[in-house]
Amino acid sequence: MPSRRNYRVLSLLAILFLAALALLLFEHRPSFLRPGLRLNAYITADDSLTVVDLVKLRAIAPVYIGRGLSGVREHPTRPEIWGVSAAGGFVWVLDARSNQVSARIPVGTLPYTLDFSPDGARAYVTSSGENKLVAIDCRSRAILGSVKTGREPIAARSTPDGKIIVVANRTDSTVTIHDAATLALRATVSVATRAEDISILNDSSVAFVRSASEPRISVVDLKRGVLLTHLELAGRPTQMLLKPDGGELYVISPEAHGLQVINTATHEVGDYMVLGSAPTRAILSADATLMYVSDTAANRIIPVNIVDRRLDRDPGKGFPVPAGQSPYALRLDPEENLLLAVNQDSGDIAVIRARTNFLVTMIPVGAHPTDLAVKLF
Repeated sequence: MPSRRNYRVLSLLAILFLAALALLLFEHRPSFLRPGLRLNAYITADDSLTVVDLVKLRAIAPVYIGRGLSGVREHPTRPEIWGVSAAGGFVWVLDARSNQVSARIPVGTLPYTLDFSPDGARAYVTSSGENKLVAIDCRSRAILGSVKTGREPIAARSTPDGKIIVVANRTDSTVTIHDAATLALRATVSVATRAEDISILNDSSVAFVRSASEPRISVVDLKRGVLLTHLELAGRPTQMLLKPDGGELYVISPEAHGLQVINTATHEVGDYMVLGSAPTRAILSADATLMYVSDTAANRIIPVNIVDRRLDRDPGKGFPVPAGQSPYALRLDPEENLLLAVNQDSGDIAVIRARTNFLVTMIPVGAHPTDLAVKLF
């Protein structure tokens, strides 16, 4: 009788072990794509771009580009990764198929970010050292034109309809509104101090402008070229995320230890959520039900059910999500299977299974990584 009982116990333990092993292998398996497709991440660190194969979960090779890399973006229609070298004063283009730099386009001193037209035909970049906006033909790499802006233009954003370019000018605290086809100046609007970033509604009617130095967001009417209002916040914001349907704007603030929700129709600050020690950057799922927020002080990522305004602690999911040291920029792959987090102090990226919020692996990418792009091609 005791031997039969021991056999049952051993059988149960074996079943539990096999189930746990199967779950572990499932969660840590690489992703699979149909033949001919590739899925890569591109991470800027110091003077190089590290390419990471997200199927094999390993770094392929660093690609030297130049000093002061920032603004890395995947091209919306071409198998290319674009970015800028602030120290070199050029826009760079990486051929995603060969992982070779195919172009370096001089645009003036101290460029920081770039944006594409909705159809991907043009790229727009600012030269903050020369106070100008530059338009680039993405196919030929030719400079199509440039125009003077306000002082120290830090970011340029195309409206969703592709008709207007909005430029945030940090030193004189203005936005300049330009015709996208000709770059001609339409209006100059005074906004919050040290304007740094811009979010634009889907109907291209209103822009929200984030300040780098004060807890305030300015709301600008793009059709009339006038300031509508200033929105006072609980702390200085570090990122704005617009809900895909345009109904809400989510504002992340380390000083406020959380996020605030702005109603984009009424221009009112609404709900507030405490998230952690220093929430700094975030990413939204495509259906806008989940938000992932990096807490740089606590070295973790916080999943948020943004619809119900609660932390996502569902059974079977990890909470909080562990990351490396000082997680910063976040991205989801196109199928939203993997969540990627750039860890600035530990020099790696965390690869997380989004379905369960479990850490899959950490991949070294170089000292002080700052930003990333993800491309399926």
